[in-house]
Amino acid sequence: MSRVLLVEDDPAVRKGVQLALRHQGHDVFAAGTGEEGLENLSAFRPDVVVLDLMLPGIPGLDVCRRIRERDQVPIIIVTARGDDVDVVVGLEAGADDYVVKPVQARVLDARIRALLRRLDAPASDALRPRAETHGSLTIDRAGLVVSLHGMPVALAPSELRLLLTLSAAPGQVLSRQQLLEAVWEHSYHGDIRLVDACVKRLRGKLGELGGDPGYVQTVRGFGYCFRSS
Repeated sequence: MSRVLLVEDDPAVRKGVQLALRHQGHDVFAAGTGEEGLENLSAFRPDVVVLDLMLPGIPGLDVCRRIRERDQVPIIIVTARGDDVDVVVGLEAGADDYVVKPVQARVLDARIRALLRRLDAPASDALRPRAETHGSLTIDRAGLVVSLHGMPVALAPSELRLLLTLSAAPGQVLSRQQLLEAVWEHSYHGDIRLVDACVKRLRGKLGELGGDPGYVQTVRGFGYCFRSS
């Protein structure tokens, strides 16, 4: 049974989603404010956070950022409009996925289970060495530990999965749609903003925002590839 921290200020929506997720087999703690959600993050120790962006008090985006400062728990943001700029801002703030209101319980349950499957079954090959080195970057696929210059790098689940997927085939260009299917398990023609936002966050954590293309390279018109050194 997975533990879900639901942060939603609308009482009716909060109760409906809580009941629906419990019916799907999840253990749900429901918070009505961002403050309450943050206060119970450590005590409840959720496997996934479902976070509404429109919250009183501490805005949902700030809650997302504060969670990322202290925890790499998967975060699914809830937004009122799929084409809203809040989607991109939320993803860049550290969210792993998003759903659009009105929330459909089956869709949300599928996104939660996909996130947890990605954690349980990382992109790896049993024949690959436990740890591989690419210049200053070390990737331990078995231990799911990434180090840069000998220092561990804290990666959110989608960032880690993206790095594991790209680095499994250095030099091979993967399209955004291929990455969407491999990392997020979105088999339909999905939202490539998930990919671009995650690449941006990953590059930032690998120190690649100073102009150096670094490890994750953009192949214009095609997608992304991993440069091993």
